Amino acid sequence: MSDHASHSLSPTYEVEQKFRLADPELFSMSLLAIGAIPGETVTQVDTYLRHPARDFAQTDEALRIRQIGNEYRLTYKGPVLDPHIKTRHEIEVDLASSETAAAGFLAIWQALGFTIAREVRKHRTAWSVLFDDRPVAITIDDVPSLGFFAELEIVATAEERDAARDLIFRLARLLKLDHVERRSYLEMLLETDE
Repeated sequence: MSDHASHSLSPTYEVEQKFRLADPELFSMSLLAIGAIPGETVTQVDTYLRHPARDFAQTDEALRIRQIGNEYRLTYKGPVLDPHIKTRHEIEVDLASSETAAAGFLAIWQALGFTIAREVRKHRTAWSVLFDDRPVAITIDDVPSLGFFAELEIVATAEERDAARDLIFRLARLLKLDHVERRSYLEMLLETDE
């Protein structure tokens, strides 16, 4: 839900599935064939924070500051709610668009006892498509030392979660995506650090 902030009282959920990509160019051609529209490629730098009294790896939560150019966002991701597809409550807030403000915000979290768990850097190309009259965000990520991945994502209300999950499964079959990756980039990178 990287481009959506949760401002309403009713929670929104990020319903997504990640897949390993053997051939990102071939996948891009498949996206064009279904009418997907490519966006620009950006570099995202995610700084994940470790809670001082709670193990996010155990609670399946995440707190990060994302930098895209001069833009910064704070994101909280709740535990995964669906055993078949990554579905999480997500809250995202834009921060002041300056490196100084972002550094100050991080300093506040560190003063409260949070520490930096790890930085995740990726080159992301965002695509959009209308599939069965529903907007779907598709990304192609190049994560150094991990490889290429595709993510299919729908932002849904609680009532729409099951339909969103089914739609993502159908779109993945159409795009011949079958190498599901359930781990986050953070989890994969922490495993390579060991």
